[in-house]
Amino acid sequence: MIAPADPARSPVQARFQAYDLLATLVAVLGGDGTVLFANAALEDALGASRRTIQGSSFPQCFTEPQLLRTALEGAGSNEFATLRYEAWLVRHNAEPLPVHVVVAQTDRAGEVVVELLPLEQQARQEREERLIDQAQANKELIRNLAHEIKNPLGGIRGAAQLLEMEIEPGLKEYTRVIIHEADRLQTLVDRLLAPHRKPHVVGDVNIHEVCERVRSLILAEFPRGLKVVRDYDTSLPEFRGDREQLIQAVLNIAHNACQALAERIAAADAQIVLRSRIARQVTFGKQRYRLALELHVIDNGPGVPPSLKDRIFYPLVSGRDGGSGLGLTLAQTFVQQHHGLIECDSVPGRTDFKILIPLP
Repeated sequence: MIAPADPARSPVQARFQAYDLLATLVAVLGGDGTVLFANAALEDALGASRRTIQGSSFPQCFTEPQLLRTALEGAGSNEFATLRYEAWLVRHNAEPLPVHVVVAQTDRAGEVVVELLPLEQQARQEREERLIDQAQANKELIRNLAHEIKNPLGGIRGAAQLLEMEIEPGLKEYTRVIIHEADRLQTLVDRLLAPHRKPHVVGDVNIHEVCERVRSLILAEFPRGLKVVRDYDTSLPEFRGDREQLIQAVLNIAHNACQALAERIAAADAQIVLRSRIARQVTFGKQRYRLALELHVIDNGPGVPPSLKDRIFYPLVSGRDGGSGLGLTLAQTFVQQHHGLIECDSVPGRTDFKILIPLP
């Protein structure tokens, strides 16, 4: 049985209703700049209803209307198929929003689609794409490097053991150094390969059980001088995932935070906040999700050094002496195996690691 057409929806609205599913701001204009259709994201950005926007002059929504008028004239005379420029979108009861404007012709004469990409959102998407590409490159580098190290390492250790049986007792301390260092490197290689060896054990995961497990482990290691604050959204649903991997990912982040908080722990005013929230209609990892988990691990430490901000998820990069530089790399790997992503926002006095994981 065919559902009756919505009498309140015009043919133009029916044609472009798919634009309501997009996170970007979209308007369909007539040749004179009149709005024929505005999607839901544009309504939200402008702070006005679709009924108000449609039929209005869209160039007036910008601080420099003439830029769009010129673009529309060029589209009308077929001077270009697509035009891009940057502008400021005027919003109701809010500051103007910097946007990247894309003006493109449709398949109908006198009709133009204008797509607006908030520059902050565009920068965020580019940053996420770099993180994903970087993580994939790291994964291949780690696997190849670990395998190249592993084979000769076994030979070095075996040769040192054979040598130890043949030499004088006074020289055996040297072979023991070789064996000890070979074992240490073997442990490092095993840690590098661990995420790619262990099977992905999927089950129902309650993120707050993960947080409570991490909280108990952290407080057991740092019983004094550190406060771990719970800030949970208890409406969050369970989701399918590997509980142990997620515990390890959150623990790695929290443990890094504790090490950065060493001075504050000594002064008894260190704090870590575990905050869970639901994010709606979010785009990350080049995909759009209706619902996603947002888990924040926030500390009041000194912040990530500027020289490390762009490299903190690289393997073997550490901000402290004696650090392996693997904790955040492994955390990112585990979260990406759940189709998620970890982001970091850090200023002195506040570092926020945000874990994003799609929800069903």
